[in-house]
Amino acid sequence: MEFSAKQIAAYIQGEIVGDENATVHTFAKIEEGIPGAISFLSNPKYTPYIYESKASIILVNKDFVPEHDIKATLIKVDNAYESLAKLLTLYEQSKPKLTGIDSLAYVAPTAKVGQNVYIGSFAYIGDHVEIGDNTAVHPHATVSAGAKVGSDCILYPNVTVYHDCRVGNRCILHAGCVIGADGFGFAPTSEGYEKIPQIGITILEDDVEIGANTCVDRATMGATIVHRGVKLDNLVQIAHNDEIGSHTVMAAQVGIAGSTKVGEWCMFGGQVGIAGHIHIGNKVDLGAQSGVPGNLKDGSRLIGTPPMELKPYFKAQAVFRKLPDMYFELNALRKELNELKQQLNK
Repeated sequence: MEFSAKQIAAYIQGEIVGDENATVHTFAKIEEGIPGAISFLSNPKYTPYIYESKASIILVNKDFVPEHDIKATLIKVDNAYESLAKLLTLYEQSKPKLTGIDSLAYVAPTAKVGQNVYIGSFAYIGDHVEIGDNTAVHPHATVSAGAKVGSDCILYPNVTVYHDCRVGNRCILHAGCVIGADGFGFAPTSEGYEKIPQIGITILEDDVEIGANTCVDRATMGATIVHRGVKLDNLVQIAHNDEIGSHTVMAAQVGIAGSTKVGEWCMFGGQVGIAGHIHIGNKVDLGAQSGVPGNLKDGSRLIGTPPMELKPYFKAQAVFRKLPDMYFELNALRKELNELKQQLNK
């Protein structure tokens, strides 16, 4: 399927600089642009590539001013990255969707399956499960007894939704993620650890996306809740009875201990670790590998363990690198001071 610069500009409300009849049929990174591809420039670090790119159309921000000639047709928009996202969404929606229940899938007689649903081979749909309209359950995915999955969802291969859990509308669960496994609850005894039954559930609200091999544990009692619009990367751990505020995003390998509440619109970098039974405010940003032992107020922008504000942290890191030299200088000063004391004593 081909689209012209004129059609694309109309869809994303952009301004054309160049040939409005230039056509594209695929996407490419700006450094790998080929004829017939559309690319974009939003990060200034990639600006040199725009003068060499062979892409037919390139999206740029309105404030972009070229320093050299550009062969490609440009479409100027308010935000090139957001405009690309709109085009990619349109491209995905234009793909034909799978429908129907594969003969090798198992669907319990008591399950309720909506219209235009796809259930792939060796998928398992348990007793009293509800699957909403237009949802795709890919091969080897499991939706256990009593669970509910909303409309327009995608469950990729080997996803597991445990019994009685709830998945909202338009959720995407990537391969191998587990929704509703038992929380890590054990009572120490003289003979070892006695398992505490985890009788709660996990609830994912609408528009949640969960990365590959990420786990959201069920609650001991009540519910572990991931609110609307949350995006979790691969290999993230959300423990029992956590509550994740709407539109919060977490990069890979973030781990959150049990009974912690995270506010709305937070952003956590990779490998952030958060202690249990604490409260993280709204719009909190945490840099990669931060360790959080206690509560954080709204609007905090922190990094490190324990976390501190960005400017003092980077100043401290600059000093940290000089510690070996400072150590030798301190020893030399101590030696010199001792020699001076000895001379004075004489």
